[in-house]
Amino acid sequence: MFKRAGNNLRPHLRRLHSHASSFTPTARGNGVALTVASAAAVAGTAIWYSKTKLVYNDAEEPTMAVSKDKVTSASRITLKPSDPNSLYSLVWGSNSNKTLSPDGPSTDPIRTPTVAGFLNDVALRDLQLHETHAACVDARGDVYQWGDGFYGKSAAGARTPKLTLRGKNIVQLQLTHGKVYALSASGKVYTLAADVLQQELRTGAPTPSSDSWWGTGWFWGEDETIDFAELHPAEKLGRKEFFVSIATGKSHLLALTSKGRVFAHPVNKNANQYGQLGFRKFSVPDPASTKMVSHLQVELVPKSLADPFSNSTRSARTTPTKSASDNLTNIDDSKIRFCPNLFEVPVLRDVDVAQIAAGGRSSFVRTTNGRVLGWGANEYGQIGLGSNVSLDTITVPTEVILWRMVPNKTSSKCLDVTAGGDLTAFTVLREGDKTPVTTDLLMSGNGQYGGLGNNTYSSGQGNPSRVKGISGLLQYNDRTESLDPIMPEEISISPTGHVLLALDSSSTSSDGVGGRDLMVWGKNYDSELGNGKKSSVAVPTSLETSDGARFMLMAKKCKVVNDLHGKKWKRNVKVEQRVVAGYGNSAVYWKIAA
Repeated sequence: MFKRAGNNLRPHLRRLHSHASSFTPTARGNGVALTVASAAAVAGTAIWYSKTKLVYNDAEEPTMAVSKDKVTSASRITLKPSDPNSLYSLVWGSNSNKTLSPDGPSTDPIRTPTVAGFLNDVALRDLQLHETHAACVDARGDVYQWGDGFYGKSAAGARTPKLTLRGKNIVQLQLTHGKVYALSASGKVYTLAADVLQQELRTGAPTPSSDSWWGTGWFWGEDETIDFAELHPAEKLGRKEFFVSIATGKSHLLALTSKGRVFAHPVNKNANQYGQLGFRKFSVPDPASTKMVSHLQVELVPKSLADPFSNSTRSARTTPTKSASDNLTNIDDSKIRFCPNLFEVPVLRDVDVAQIAAGGRSSFVRTTNGRVLGWGANEYGQIGLGSNVSLDTITVPTEVILWRMVPNKTSSKCLDVTAGGDLTAFTVLREGDKTPVTTDLLMSGNGQYGGLGNNTYSSGQGNPSRVKGISGLLQYNDRTESLDPIMPEEISISPTGHVLLALDSSSTSSDGVGGRDLMVWGKNYDSELGNGKKSSVAVPTSLETSDGARFMLMAKKCKVVNDLHGKKWKRNVKVEQRVVAGYGNSAVYWKIAA
């Protein structure tokens, strides 16, 4: 009996010892008195506990509900929410610029997944995290912005997400250092400043929603106080043709139309340093002209063409090589109206494109038949042209070979291409005559922090390599009684070197739980992998919750979805958890399902 009682009391005695050891006694001379007092306290605790509660070996720990009123923007998740209808977005990693916790007092890194209080019971259309600012689209299609880069670190007052672009039915966002790009459901592309001070309309200026110089927004109830601009295609779109997707790098933007045409836009004067635009000459408004419409023909020359021998010697140039034409010298490229147009990429006019992707200084397109073309910066091999291609700049869209080291009778088709920073990921479907269909996740580029996922820390990988633990996975389907490939459904690559992936390892077609495993790897200096550590990981690792269970990305029907003002938007809305990798941080949010 005493042995059994001792086993039951052991954890409580340890807890008592830990609490007692946290206090430092002021006198240590009377050791006997301290020993007797400790023994009496332990005995008294044992007698009290044995008479108040029975403890069983297989007893579960009590669960506690998370109160909505007590959840702040930096509340640590230790227990699961008791209300299954609640929506809780999670964030972790660097918070140095208040992009994860805009209204929190601390800027310390968040080492484990934490509730983002300002997104409670909110489902979004999109969420994007940049280095110093962040933005999202709520359920109504309105854009909100926040962060130190938006408000300014010295600004006083509330720093909660601010409504900026409204009434445009936005469905997708892309962020650069100084500008925000938004795509509407009708296929229009808008741009606005990433700094709140740059968004103010000057006195007497017409509202952006107006069609004429005197302004008619007040008449239609569309008068705006936030300055924004619409980007128009320089080449005319076809009948019922509109933009369906946008992607941005550091200094350039790609846009895809509903008919598979690819357009590019220079964000600033550095937009074509590596040829990532796909063209060199375009037009911008002439600020010195007094005419209503006047344009300058300008040119951005890739640095490999402006100075072909720049890499032939280690000595620095006495004078930097000019890549921009002289008539761009006095034009301010930080303004949102620096270039109000989108220009079609000439080489891709006869190519039917299904997807676009933009790395930091590179561009990619995936065709409808599953082939990939890439161009731009390639000093780390991020375009994936193989180890034999040593050029640091690819100025012409070039096909990426994704069937190296594959049997001859196995066909390969790219299903998805994702780029971020200097890393690129290709999801490839493999289908052979006598082998089951599988999927490979291939990665190329700068893997010095383990972002390649192949258990190496290589600073350059030109030949796309298979990601360990993700490629070639199969699961048995009870309904079809056959093997199905386990698909990587969603990939988000951070510009700073870490990767988040949703792996459909518990498919509903196989009578699974219906969730998707969250896999993480790469750089972890700011705990952006969410495991509480700061050491980088070179192979995909499943993220765990605080109770040791697998972190599963779920989908469900929510009874009520609110906007960011706390007002009800709709009932019985299908939502799903999505991931986004930012600059040294990560987030999981609820997105409205298409």
